[in-house]
Amino acid sequence: MSFTVAALYRFTPFADPAALRTPLQAICEANGVRGTLLLAQEGINGTIAGPEAGIDAVLHHIRALPGCADLAPKFSSAAEMPFRRMKVRLKREIVTMGQPDVDPRASVGAYVPPQDWNALIRSPDVVVIDTRNDYEVGIGTFEGAINPETESFREFPAWWEQNADAFKGKTVAMFCTGGIRCEKATNYLMSQGVEDVRHLEGGILRYLEEVPAEDSTWEGSCFVFDGRVSVEHGLEEGPHLLCHACRRPLLPEDTERPEYEEGVQCHACAGERDERDRQRFRERQAQIARARARGESHLG
Repeated sequence: MSFTVAALYRFTPFADPAALRTPLQAICEANGVRGTLLLAQEGINGTIAGPEAGIDAVLHHIRALPGCADLAPKFSSAAEMPFRRMKVRLKREIVTMGQPDVDPRASVGAYVPPQDWNALIRSPDVVVIDTRNDYEVGIGTFEGAINPETESFREFPAWWEQNADAFKGKTVAMFCTGGIRCEKATNYLMSQGVEDVRHLEGGILRYLEEVPAEDSTWEGSCFVFDGRVSVEHGLEEGPHLLCHACRRPLLPEDTERPEYEEGVQCHACAGERDERDRQRFRERQAQIARARARGESHLG
């Protein structure tokens, strides 16, 4: 059995997001759908997975919410269920930038279809910026793209302010996994006086789905926030695993490094934890092992 995966977002005003939470959780659980959905006054964001009919039922429910009728999810598949449970969470922002004046509903940069992206980013007067976090960029990005080396999207405005002078007079082309971060990032840059801002329509996921590998300017894999960890051209599952201590992506050969201990640490985070943390992670890993032995799924 394979599972349908739907990545979705919609910026639309929800007067009372809390009132939407319980019905949305209920319809997901009733249809065997798992994943994470975020609700805020600015809209909805998340990724869910389940049987095709279950995903259809949940999307039908979401499209009936205010302003969501033309919701356009990005679909892919997974050989195994990529989520342990279903979580519907209330947040201040559906993607956290920490800039209260940023409003993608007011204006965003020009959308660039995947088929036109290569020509754009190869132009000498275009600056290409990856708006994702450093650990995501680390396993794949577009050729020539600038990595802001941010640990979270909240750091992006400060990075821009420090580097804006270097990009004066340039067209700025930005991209992210599914498009949502660029909605806010392009609105922010426009508020900072950047005249020509563009972003990849549908994000990396749509590009990898629609652009053949032989024509691609993408290098590496694309990190995704589910159990698949990464995807590649055609949205096929990538080779990466996840360090369950630091949540960074790992290649299979990274598990052979001397620092690696399953569920406890990897080479990237070995120096970031103290022994108390490591012992706590070992106890969690032991619980996971016991759950596996019983044929159960550990939810921690």
